[in-house]
Amino acid sequence: MPGIKDRVAIAGVGCTKFGELWEKDQEDLLVEAVYEALDDAGITPQDIEAAWVGVLYHFTGISGGTFAEPMKLFGKPVTRVENFCASGMDAFRNACFAVAAGVYDIVVACGVEKLLDQGSSGLPMEGGHPVMTGASAPGLFALAATRAFHEWGWTREDLARVAVKNHKNGVSHPKAHFRRAITMDDALNAPMIAWPLGRFDCCAMSDGSAALVITRPEIAKTMKHKDDYVVVKANALAVDSTFPMYRPGYNWLGFPATKKAAAMAYEEAGVKDPVKEIGFAEVHDCFTSTELFNMGDLGFVDPPKAAEAVRDGMTEVEGDIPINPSGGLKCFGHPIGATGCRMLYEVTKQLQGRADGMQVKDPVLGMAHNLGGPGSVCAVTILGRHD
Repeated sequence: MPGIKDRVAIAGVGCTKFGELWEKDQEDLLVEAVYEALDDAGITPQDIEAAWVGVLYHFTGISGGTFAEPMKLFGKPVTRVENFCASGMDAFRNACFAVAAGVYDIVVACGVEKLLDQGSSGLPMEGGHPVMTGASAPGLFALAATRAFHEWGWTREDLARVAVKNHKNGVSHPKAHFRRAITMDDALNAPMIAWPLGRFDCCAMSDGSAALVITRPEIAKTMKHKDDYVVVKANALAVDSTFPMYRPGYNWLGFPATKKAAAMAYEEAGVKDPVKEIGFAEVHDCFTSTELFNMGDLGFVDPPKAAEAVRDGMTEVEGDIPINPSGGLKCFGHPIGATGCRMLYEVTKQLQGRADGMQVKDPVLGMAHNLGGPGSVCAVTILGRHD
């Protein structure tokens, strides 16, 4: 089956600083990220033929006007994409397919979310079980963590090591929400959110936006990054049960959507051995335990051995498979619609050797993994150097 491998290029990327951005609204953030991407590509707004914008919450924006209005780019096709926390990477996926199909030459994929103005103590929750309402994101993901504690012997110290690693990486990134290293004691002694997940095991609320300019390789060769543009090797999306925890037989030991999306992505990219072929990965560490699950679901380690791999330094920037060299969601927070596009921003710049923070040594392929809902949706993208 034909795919999009090597048929789509990223010609420019942009990203705001993530954090408590009280002085900016969602329009300010989106404009900042998009204009940075346009400048990076060496083009103007008039060169954009179509756009896709990832947004989860209606209070951030509805319709394609979320992009068209602040960009003052009227009369062109713009689509708002919502797919839980994978909204940003799904916006990218749709943009890639349009370019690969030859419908457009130059498009933008972006994501934005303005959460903190809502004043909630966590993500605003909508829908759910008709009787058992009010489950928080930490509460849901804590169930998976406790299952792994019971079945595989993971401990709170194993989770803390993930937090320490990611915060160490985030210190170097100028656009991260949190830029302070923490110790094991900091992580283990922090207030409990939903056992076994303490404050440093949970990613924060944050505001932000990220954007990418997408075109075909033959056009990218004529643009600003003609010598180091990045190509899409695979882009896969898997939608599992909206509430996998209510499905008989679900064991909480990982997320089927990630396994299915990863398998599709590896097949399209021709990846046989992820640890040897994928140079690094930005994965969806909404919680420290989720990063450990992701390592198993993506095929980097035998799932029960994920905690041991972190202890052995496998996921450090200098390790066999660096995980979240940017600092991940732990350091950036998770403005839902923006996260997937920010991951792609990070992977693109790493492959070009111009990472904002910690630089992985000479990567050829990089991965971005975006998990949505309670493990319901997953997008996996593999990017590579064009040479």
